[in-house]
Amino acid sequence: MRKILSKYIKVLFFMVLIVAMQSCKKNYLGVSDQLAPELTMEKVFSNPTLTRQYYATILSGMPNFSWISINQNGEGAPTGTDNPWTALSDEVKIAWGSPKNVAANGYNAGNAEFGRWVPLYKLIRQANVFLENAKTIPQTGSSDFINEQEMTKMKNISRFFRAYYHYLLFEQYGPVPVMDKAIDPSNPNLDFARNSVDEVVKFIADELTAVTPGLDDVSPSPSVAAVPTKGVALAVKAKLLVYAASPLFNGGFSEALGLKNKDGKSLFSAADQSKWQKAKLALEDFLTFANGKFDLFKLNTGPGGTYNPDESLYRLFIDVDNNKEIIWANPTASWGSVDGDGTDRRVTPRTERVGLASIGVTQELVDAFPMIDGLPISESPLYSENGFSVEGEDPTGRTETGTFKMWIKRDPRFYQTVFYQNRRWPISNNQIQFQKGSGNDNSAADNPNTGYLLHKRFARNVRNEGTNPKSQYRPSIIFRLAEFYLLYAEVCNEVNPADPNVFVYLDKIRERAGIPKLSAIKPGLSGNKEGLRKAIQAESRVELATEGQRYFDVRRWMIADQIGNKQGGPSTGMNMNSNQLTIGGFYTRTTYETRIFNKSMYLYPLPLTEIQKSKLLVQNPLW
Repeated sequence: MRKILSKYIKVLFFMVLIVAMQSCKKNYLGVSDQLAPELTMEKVFSNPTLTRQYYATILSGMPNFSWISINQNGEGAPTGTDNPWTALSDEVKIAWGSPKNVAANGYNAGNAEFGRWVPLYKLIRQANVFLENAKTIPQTGSSDFINEQEMTKMKNISRFFRAYYHYLLFEQYGPVPVMDKAIDPSNPNLDFARNSVDEVVKFIADELTAVTPGLDDVSPSPSVAAVPTKGVALAVKAKLLVYAASPLFNGGFSEALGLKNKDGKSLFSAADQSKWQKAKLALEDFLTFANGKFDLFKLNTGPGGTYNPDESLYRLFIDVDNNKEIIWANPTASWGSVDGDGTDRRVTPRTERVGLASIGVTQELVDAFPMIDGLPISESPLYSENGFSVEGEDPTGRTETGTFKMWIKRDPRFYQTVFYQNRRWPISNNQIQFQKGSGNDNSAADNPNTGYLLHKRFARNVRNEGTNPKSQYRPSIIFRLAEFYLLYAEVCNEVNPADPNVFVYLDKIRERAGIPKLSAIKPGLSGNKEGLRKAIQAESRVELATEGQRYFDVRRWMIADQIGNKQGGPSTGMNMNSNQLTIGGFYTRTTYETRIFNKSMYLYPLPLTEIQKSKLLVQNPLW
């Protein structure tokens, strides 16, 4: 039943997205073309089919974090609700698609192409129109109808999405205009000022609190939680309040403290430590609700039924059914097929049956993964860059003899995320190489750039050959439980670094990953707020790697210009210009590009076109 429902939801969302993408209005407060010229508002909301179509389009702004790098001649370039963010942070370099050069070239208010402003305000207006005009439609004879129960549910979900889209705007731009009523976009005097951070957060939080009781407890299909549930609403509220407490939005961005509307209204306020306590309470509300409904994904498929971290970490993103870690997911994903043009093909080597090899992991992300002893590479005695492994040197069995020592005895999450030189490809068992002349080198436009390929979330049962499946359906995960364990550890530390829950929830993640608990190897960190903060940030970096969160985390933490987290400066990998398989040849840290990060980039610029036509909107700091 769940598989059938998953397929149904996937088809429904595909249809909805087609409708949404066909819409095009000049003003950001327009709606989709669901209201065609021959249809009046009254006709749309007197017809059950048109009413449901109009409602379904409201849901089409759900993020798709599987959409990293897509050929513009194929599915189209990623947008702000897709995942260009992993390529715009220090995680990957892509060789194709819109994010290709943005990290190196920078952007300005006139050409910042991954903005959420216009598409999400359209959907917010769509929700407002629905909320103000949709009504029950009584049955006449055998005709279709919409009863009070169905209409109430549709309006509740529409109200959720109106709040959620404000949340996505806040995440990117900070304070934005709150739009809680349908506005006529043809009005020539239409103009809105930005609400303050506190006003935006209060509006979203209050809306989520109001709609939560009317949402279902759980999704009909736990693995494809397309329609928001109580857990989703509680999760969004909790994450919103964590953002509101974080330095970027809570007094830590000095230039933003002086940002005022043209009437003198301040948009940011001074730091308020009590916001961490509010975030903690919201997370506790979510975790209390989640107890018994969500759980970390674990498989006991090791010898004698023991816990298997490798299989658990892989299948977390592959298993569609009975995956209790998924809180919310978008069934419309862009993994594609290995003979098409989706993410799976773009993380496949060119030497493996027309792979495209165009999403490369940065050395900076490689270095972020700890060793199997749980310590960072700067502290662990297990770490070495001196030569290649000999027989028996890696007791974990995860690497072969002759592997560059940099890559042996690492955190199991490293092997789920990074595909490195001489590693064997799934199914074919071929050893893959990236040096000059290897077939996966930088002589072609499509190349990894870094000497590594992204491996995380790739379906390892697909191959463009014979009877092997060419695609594997799985949703794009928006929220999963591990992230909220990390967020809870974070807020507990900010409120009271001696709180034992800091270690408890951080260690849940590390234990699932297959590395020692932090409480066991660094018990002295208890009560050390700064030390624990860095440990939580490091854990979040590797646990959530390439899932679209790193870009926003380094900004809300205000660490994007700090050593170890710099989003600007040299970005490195292995030396793909060398054909020498030696240290000093290919196995050498090499800069492939220099990236740009300015302090203005802590917040995304409002679209220049909107600033130019408005008398009230003010631009974000330093733009």
